[in-house]
Amino acid sequence: MVTKMTGILEFKEKIKAFYAKNEVFIFPVVKFLLAFAVLSALNGKLGYMTRIDNAAIVLIVALACSFLPTASITLFAAMFSLLHMYALSIETALLGLSLYLLMFLLFFRVGSKYSLVLVITPMMFLLKIPYVMPIALGLIGTPGAAVALGCGVAVHFYFQTIINQAPTIATMGNEELTAKVRLLIDGFLNNRTMLVMIAAFAITVVVVYLIRRMSIDYSWTVAIVAGCLLNLVILLVGDLMYDTNMSVVGAILGTVLAAVVAKGIEFFRFCVDYSRTEKVQFEDDEYYYYVKAVPKMTVAAQNNTVKKINTQRRSAPARTSGSGRTVTTERTATGRSGYSQSHLTGGRSVTINSESMTDEETDDYEEIF
Repeated sequence: MVTKMTGILEFKEKIKAFYAKNEVFIFPVVKFLLAFAVLSALNGKLGYMTRIDNAAIVLIVALACSFLPTASITLFAAMFSLLHMYALSIETALLGLSLYLLMFLLFFRVGSKYSLVLVITPMMFLLKIPYVMPIALGLIGTPGAAVALGCGVAVHFYFQTIINQAPTIATMGNEELTAKVRLLIDGFLNNRTMLVMIAAFAITVVVVYLIRRMSIDYSWTVAIVAGCLLNLVILLVGDLMYDTNMSVVGAILGTVLAAVVAKGIEFFRFCVDYSRTEKVQFEDDEYYYYVKAVPKMTVAAQNNTVKKINTQRRSAPARTSGSGRTVTTERTATGRSGYSQSHLTGGRSVTINSESMTDEETDDYEEIF
């Protein structure tokens, strides 16, 4: 068991070292893939403007996002969605723009660093795993992330309202502006599933954050379990009270998947060894300090050094014997089994294999020449 855990820790350290070494290349690639996935999903989900529903345009914009700041992905996603809304009706686009501006004002002061949550949350809904978001944000974020997550949920359900009402809106004339606006607003604000999910996700983010910040043993694991159970209970209670028609099986499976993903986040962000916990007490002129120190669970990655042994033949410098004859000795490295010698004496070439000779016999033979 110890050997297996050591191997896993070594694997983690190798991944971290690889990312640290190649971050300048990996991060742009990740941004490109995320932008391409988000824009392709928007074109597939809405797709009312055929001019931008083009793979070449998506590739160009995604490539631009890989070099621009991360917030550019959210900006281009908003532009693409507004263009699709405008192709359906100008009223839909105006309501969408108003919603985006309201969200900007909400998390500009609270959670501006979580702008990617606005585009990742609808993607999670598309993949049927939105329950991962509140647990993950509670572990790596702050309570301000609940605002961005709520906005992401609202964006998803606004898209869903547009898709549901698109056939009706397409049949209305331009003079029925008020009817279109009322249809969209009623369909969006009266969506009880959206309201229940926003409340459940926001409460889960805050609870997970508070528990994982506590100085108790296995605080992250406790936070994950508590957050998963709390989120599931709120969703089930909301379904019973407001008849949201939520899939209970999907919610349970999604919660289990969220727990698995959260444990992976814990392994990379907060892998500690509680068995070696130390409690330290010290004081200064004004305070007493009680410190609980929990060491991180790390292991140094092994660096294997390979030495290459060159077995090429090497020539010894020529020697002159006492009789004026030139002697050239060549040796071949053959391990401990011996070596061969080649002597040139007066136009004669003599080769001796010293494999069967002792060191003393070999030295005596060399003295003869």
